[in-house]
Amino acid sequence: MNTLPEIDDLKSKNVTQPHVIAIFVLVGMCITAVMAIIAFYNNNNLLAAVLMMASFIYFIGYFVYKTFQNTALISVIILYSLYLLMFYLVYTGGVGNSGPLWIFMVAPVSLFIHGFKRGLFDIFIFITIVGVIMFMPTDIIAHPTYNTEFKLRLIYSFLTVTFLSALYEYSRQQSFKHILELTKEYQKLAYFDPLTHLSNRRDALRILKREQARMLRTKEPLSVALCDIDHFKKVNDNYGHNAGDAVLVELANIFSDSIRKQDCVARWGGEEFLFIFPQTSAKNAYIITEKIKQKMQDHLIHYQGQKIKVTFSMGIEELHSNQSIDEAINSADKYLYQAKSSGRNQIHPKF
Repeated sequence: MNTLPEIDDLKSKNVTQPHVIAIFVLVGMCITAVMAIIAFYNNNNLLAAVLMMASFIYFIGYFVYKTFQNTALISVIILYSLYLLMFYLVYTGGVGNSGPLWIFMVAPVSLFIHGFKRGLFDIFIFITIVGVIMFMPTDIIAHPTYNTEFKLRLIYSFLTVTFLSALYEYSRQQSFKHILELTKEYQKLAYFDPLTHLSNRRDALRILKREQARMLRTKEPLSVALCDIDHFKKVNDNYGHNAGDAVLVELANIFSDSIRKQDCVARWGGEEFLFIFPQTSAKNAYIITEKIKQKMQDHLIHYQGQKIKVTFSMGIEELHSNQSIDEAINSADKYLYQAKSSGRNQIHPKF
């Protein structure tokens, strides 16, 4: 139950990438369509047909994205159709043997879509095939002749662009990881108690609101229990505040180990803890907390050679549909006060 809430900013990569890809598809669709029209007017019908087919494939990719929101499929469509188009332009020469010059767009697109490692692998396969096509003897398969200097300079330039694109992509990924780690740390500070590593009051209220919404939807019970350590001031006075912190940490561990997976315990403030019991009536919450109390009966907390005995008092309240969270917690606090007034080391109400 004690998990970090969803962070939209941490998913920014997954949110922005599909939109960028969609824009790329639209731009690619328009550019290839315009180039197809130009090739048609220049009586290069084969090139015009290929470019128009590429434009249609980009249109299909955009349709798939808008209809199914399938980023993986649209990525495969646009990336490998781009590769095929580049292979065709290298093989045929395009217009005036300028077709190979378009391959420079492959590196940044591959790295953006598939990331650093997978992108470099794809680029390696791509440039290998391009090299085979360009250096293949014309007596084996007829294709435009490029002079050796042009072919070498083209490959060197492509590798340079690939290196720069890979460096940028690697830096971007490292920056994203760093931001992710920082954001998680800030999340921990915002939602978790730094001493006990339990949820703090803010996170407990977030969880309570979520469970209350589930309770109203499913009509299943929801209970809370407010716990206060008995005579905690005496612990601080007799053993020091560091001992008090050690007591809080050990109790937090005991509480966490004693509740069910769906339950939550939070540090409500000072020496107070709040238990949240989803799908649990007040009577069943009493049974759970009573077991925890029994576990504490003979438990001693060891601190620097000292043996510290502590007990706690607790008040339980079951939330009702017409009751706010504040009202439920105030009611649990009143039961806690009754448990304190009755001699401490008790749970109220009794069932």
